[in-house]
Amino acid sequence: MAKAKTTKKAAPKAKKAGKTKSIGAKTAKIRAKASKASHSGYDALVKLADHPLVADLLAIGAMAAVSAIAGDKKDKLGGTGRTTSKSVKDAGKAAARAIGQRLLDEFKEVKKTARKSAAKRAVKKVVKKA
Repeated sequence: MAKAKTTKKAAPKAKKAGKTKSIGAKTAKIRAKASKASHSGYDALVKLADHPLVADLLAIGAMAAVSAIAGDKKDKLGGTGRTTSKSVKDAGKAAARAIGQRLLDEFKEVKKTARKSAAKRAVKKVVKKA
């Protein structure tokens, strides 16, 4: 004969106070962490934009773009007064060229200054040894 199974109800487990966290608390932590990360990126971008070289590059690029649009002969002769997509593309290319040229000039100046200071240090070493 088979034994009959008896079912006993398990005693209810006592809830521990303070151990469970709601889903809202977890998402709040995640949001706070993401917010803090986005603000640090924004702060870094603002610091970069405050640099004089970056401001100079933006000004040069903007001036080149405006002059390319203003100098476009087709817009003046066409009489429409509209800026075509081709002229906008040309303006972007002009801005990129102007910014690139300014950066190259800046790096050349830095190299020239570095060479002069290295030469001065080399002369000082020779003078000290003599």
